[in-house]
Amino acid sequence: MVARSQRSGLARREARLGVALILPAVLVVGGLVLFPLLWNVALSIQPARLLNIREVGLFGFMPTLRNYRVVVSDLEFWAVFRTTFVYTVAGTILSIVGGMWAALTLRRPFRGRGLVRGLTLFPYVVPVIAAAFVWKTMLNPTFGIVNEWIDVLGGRRVDFLGTLSHDVHVFGLTLSIPLALVMVILFEGWRYFPFAFLFILAALQALPQDVEEAAIVDGATPSQRFWYITLPQLRPVLSVLFLLRFIWTFNKFDDVYLLTGGGAGTEVITVKIVDWLLGRGDVGAAAALGMILAAVLLVLMAVYFRWFYQEEVA
Repeated sequence: MVARSQRSGLARREARLGVALILPAVLVVGGLVLFPLLWNVALSIQPARLLNIREVGLFGFMPTLRNYRVVVSDLEFWAVFRTTFVYTVAGTILSIVGGMWAALTLRRPFRGRGLVRGLTLFPYVVPVIAAAFVWKTMLNPTFGIVNEWIDVLGGRRVDFLGTLSHDVHVFGLTLSIPLALVMVILFEGWRYFPFAFLFILAALQALPQDVEEAAIVDGATPSQRFWYITLPQLRPVLSVLFLLRFIWTFNKFDDVYLLTGGGAGTEVITVKIVDWLLGRGDVGAAAALGMILAAVLLVLMAVYFRWFYQEEVA
């Protein structure tokens, strides 16, 4: 009986110690995440504007859904949402495919591999404002090097970051390409493929080599080894990587804003939020659009996790 009482007292002390240890983290999370989130929810249901923002508290006015109606009924809302989705999916896939190619290429030892691997990380580690400036300079319609090459080849100069749609003639067909959006997607893939490269390379280094060596002995081609041996083993890593890149790209603001400012058909939801906030001075509408963005992400994440769980069970 005495021993049981001593164990119970020890368990209570350990529980109190655990609470004391996690309390600072809880306070930090509450102060930096939960309170701003609650305030954003409160702002989204109030007629808050920059002119009266000092008067608005958590419950400064009578709650209303006016901001959500204004945002959803905006003529550009669905176009912006569609652009965001295309930009996110295409940018995520492009960065992962680029990272996969780089990881497979630099997997085997060769002279200078360490240097090449280090240079591969350059797009990811360089400041985004510097990377965007380089791209804007290269693609400039007046003095950009890309247009200089086009001149040499006898073509016409193109405003890559300022053209909504560009017609391309291929085998007698005319294809209309959203040029500025394509350039922004290419920038996204170029800048973030090193992140995927690190993930995938680490996973490749941890894969057992005996299965692949046995496949080589059996006469399997490189493509067969990739599709039937390597890729299935990388599936968990690729799933996590896709989720992370999708979330981060969906919330991306700086890349698009620095390259095009949201013009020429590249306006994504985050840029639209800034437009509502600073361009129109409507804090409530900006907060409402931010909550819609968060809700869409939560729904997509729930669908993804449900699918991933079913795949794992199967």
